[in-house]
Amino acid sequence: MLVKTYAAAVQGIDAIVITIETVVKKGLQYTIVGLPDTAVKESGYRVRTAISQSGFGISHLAAVINMAPADVRKEGAAYDLPIAVSLLVGSEIIKTDILEQYMIIGELSLDGSIMPVKGALPMAICARTAGFKGLILPEANATEAAVVNRLEVYGVSNLKQVVDFLTGNEALEPTSVNTRAEFTAANESFDYDFDEVKGQENVKRAFEVACAGGHNILLIGSPGAGKSMMAKRLPSILPPLTLGEALETTKIHSVAGKLKRGSRLMTVRPFRSPHHTISPVAMVGGGNNPLPGEISLAHNGILFLDEFPEFPRTVLEVLRQPLEDRHISVSRARYQVDYPAAFMLVASMNPCPCGYYNHPTKRCTCPPGAVSKYLSRISGPLLDRIDIQVEIMPVEFDELNSKAKGESSASIRARVASARRIQSERFASEPEIHCNAQMNARLMQQHCQLSPQTADILKKAMKRYDMSARAYDRILKVARTIADLAGSLEIEAAHIGEAVGYRSLDRTGWGTP
Repeated sequence: MLVKTYAAAVQGIDAIVITIETVVKKGLQYTIVGLPDTAVKESGYRVRTAISQSGFGISHLAAVINMAPADVRKEGAAYDLPIAVSLLVGSEIIKTDILEQYMIIGELSLDGSIMPVKGALPMAICARTAGFKGLILPEANATEAAVVNRLEVYGVSNLKQVVDFLTGNEALEPTSVNTRAEFTAANESFDYDFDEVKGQENVKRAFEVACAGGHNILLIGSPGAGKSMMAKRLPSILPPLTLGEALETTKIHSVAGKLKRGSRLMTVRPFRSPHHTISPVAMVGGGNNPLPGEISLAHNGILFLDEFPEFPRTVLEVLRQPLEDRHISVSRARYQVDYPAAFMLVASMNPCPCGYYNHPTKRCTCPPGAVSKYLSRISGPLLDRIDIQVEIMPVEFDELNSKAKGESSASIRARVASARRIQSERFASEPEIHCNAQMNARLMQQHCQLSPQTADILKKAMKRYDMSARAYDRILKVARTIADLAGSLEIEAAHIGEAVGYRSLDRTGWGTP
């Protein structure tokens, strides 16, 4: 008897339908074809034992299982449950006429209980797109998948429960999540707030500008100046996620298995902070079983690289392409996948190996040339993609000891969100452009025009500090964001002056004692 059940395979952050064709006959041989990996091939042991432990006899039966399309590699244990159902129906132990209406996914334990799987959200989206009435999946993944509307999502805990549902012996209540209502009502609370930061008003302002325009930022300062402490507070001033961004971000974390049990939509922008010992593969994604890397897990959020020059050169250089294209293509001998990677890069570093170059009170002990050599660990093309470079000085004792609170993250965030709304309207006809940092040459010509007087100020500043040509575009983009924060249609002299101040490393002589 030929039986068909339906599952899904994740490719990148999307999923495709997998048809599991099963023929059961007398015998002992159990064969799976259709490019299965080791976990899928081993499913026979789990499935047969789980069926037996659930009270169904299936001994002395052979099966040939084909997983179509045959040219797509099948990975993981999410196919256990649909295979088990197909064996039970194919051996005529159970009878059902609703099998083709449902996509089924889940990993079986030996006692028949159903374990959670990765990628439930993209699988649910795939099921709805393919026209299935519903999705049967592990109970632990039900709320995650129920985010998808117009699809009945049934969370199940064991094989017996699935059989009873398919045969009509038990009615299951579909899991329901009002996605828009929950997303709108989401209370974004943060562990860190900028009102706890003493002093450092110039750095707070640089952060505000960076978040308002989506600009990458580099912090340079001595140990203990507060670089990491302030970077951790950045998510609290980023504009809220849109519903589309939340869905895409949740999909990535679902595929990577980073969502907690019972998770629904992610409503807070991700903040990823990998250690400097990270490998290139862990940064960009891939591996034997391809998974998103840190740059994709930071999609629509922040990738924070502390101790920037300590990262291996090979790791830093892989950032160049995704910083420009906002996605990463991972090509290997067995597969090619595309992951989104529209993140805001925030990096911090000491100014020199000892950490005290330019310190107001402590003397730098580095030998001549060490400062520029330390900075050269970061390539010019990568620095070229960082719009804002800010030096951080230690806070004086009186400011540290002050009881007064600084401006709250909520106040800063309101200004950031207002500036982003201006940019959304500006780039409404540009589907690939969302903020000032992403402007190309054509858009800069259109939106970054300077008056003769303002252009003359920029010319004098570049000549005075001997700035490179690569700084010119960055200054204009940052100045456009500063003008948006001020509610100005034109880029004025004050906006240019502030933007020039954010190009510390472009000044000739920086790092030369």
